[in-house]
Amino acid sequence: MGTREQILAAAEEIMRERGYARATTKEIARAAGYSEAALYKHFQDKTEIFLGVLSERMPAFGATLGELTAQAGKGSLRAHLVRLARSALDFYTETFPIAASVFSTRELLAAHRKALRELGPGPRGPQIAVADYLRAERRLGRLPRTTDVDAMAALLLGACFQQAFLIRFEDANPSSEERDALAKSLVRILLPAAGASARPAGTSPRPEN
Repeated sequence: MGTREQILAAAEEIMRERGYARATTKEIARAAGYSEAALYKHFQDKTEIFLGVLSERMPAFGATLGELTAQAGKGSLRAHLVRLARSALDFYTETFPIAASVFSTRELLAAHRKALRELGPGPRGPQIAVADYLRAERRLGRLPRTTDVDAMAALLLGACFQQAFLIRFEDANPSSEERDALAKSLVRILLPAAGASARPAGTSPRPEN
């Protein structure tokens, strides 16, 4: 691994063991075998390291989100959402112990929030991306025109986040098959609520003008 990858690997291990709040840049640099100055050649601050861990060391949720919009109008809408839900479940389950420690103090949360505003969209980014995908599907006629895509995105990701919390809280270890079944069940409930199941197979409403 290169220097950046070694730093992220060390940061992931420390954040998993101690949480974000107690993972200092000095400790991360020491665990990676570098000076703290070397760390700052690759990352602006601990928040950027945290984002690097989430995007590069955790289940590939970001990649799934990035592929969604390109899939609008292709294949099965249900299959796309099941894949998304399964990816979200894996991602939130793995990252929950790290991300939760950001809330340990008001000062830490405020500093983290400020840094995120400068670096990117923050935790609302996935919901925005999913809503954009659903909006594209609605525009193409694969969802009813009345579908509230923002609420639909919030419901799906919110359910995945809550299930991830329960998995972590209960120290559960669901199998791959159980996670697949959970993702399918969440989408199976969501699509009828959006009115998407009322159409015969192979048909769709008229696209939006």
